[in-house]
Amino acid sequence: MFAGLFLCAAVIPAFAQKNSREERELETISRELDKSAAKPEGAQRAAARIKAEFGVDDARVQGLRDKNMGYGEISIALGLAQGLPGGITDENVQKIMALRQGPPVMGWGKMAKDLGLKLGPVMSNMKKMSAKMRKQEKADKVKKEKGEKMEKPEKPGKPEKAEKMERPERPDKGGKR
Repeated sequence: MFAGLFLCAAVIPAFAQKNSREERELETISRELDKSAAKPEGAQRAAARIKAEFGVDDARVQGLRDKNMGYGEISIALGLAQGLPGGITDENVQKIMALRQGPPVMGWGKMAKDLGLKLGPVMSNMKKMSAKMRKQEKADKVKKEKGEKMEKPEKPGKPEKAEKMERPERPDKGGKR
């Protein structure tokens, strides 16, 4: 009996873990996007990237932000909506939001499966977005550093060397010359 309980205790957590490898990787990329967007200029960069990738406007992005979604989650939701018939429409986005926020709260993998979609294309798109954001972040940083270098005052010139003191004359010693 104890062996059966022990076996059940070991097996149940394995089944309870619903997150697939793809879903965990998607969550990691999502957190990375959110981390990049933590600063104000990063948030603007993330919003601009989402608008460019999915062809949505500021109102859609802000509406999802108002529902306490991070930029990574917004990207996943729009990526899934993009795969639905009709693409990114109010109806499709609301459908995904209802599934995600529950009840019951549904993970991205289960949601994709129930909608007949795959997470692979969404994950691929997220990786590309993340890479583009990192590249843009680095370019902005270099641009900012170059601008700061140009504004720095010039270094003062080297101070002039003090003149050497002349050696005092030696008195002649007799005998050697």
